[in-house]
Amino acid sequence: MKILVLNGPNLNLLGTREPDIYGYETLADIETEMKAVFPEVELDFRQSNAEAELITWIGESRGIFDGIIINPAALTHTSLGLCDALKAVGDIVPSVEIHLSNTHTREEIRHKSLTAPACIGQIMGFQGFGYTLALRALVHAISK
Repeated sequence: MKILVLNGPNLNLLGTREPDIYGYETLADIETEMKAVFPEVELDFRQSNAEAELITWIGESRGIFDGIIINPAALTHTSLGLCDALKAVGDIVPSVEIHLSNTHTREEIRHKSLTAPACIGQIMGFQGFGYTLALRALVHAISK
């Protein structure tokens, strides 16, 4: 099984960016943990601050990946393009949306996700551990 893990804007700053909200783990720490828990799953871990690059990666996923885990970060609340890309491949490449924080406990603008309707599920509020939960859920859904 091959899973694409996409990370949006500013997630390259994890570990030092508002650790009280996002935790002290870096993306590299999260990737290492996911690989340790699911060594049989091939993970392609990527991060971009550019919406267009994330959309391109999603569009190219068909026929290469079995699923996508995506943390769109701030693009969650603004990007119809990401939503459309996830919908375009969702029949073949299902996705799970992940957020490090519980967006419903934060500013009101963060309460609505434009990308969640294109995903089979959403996990939030568990900091870096949420990625492992998302992987477990996605593997389960794909294996059904």
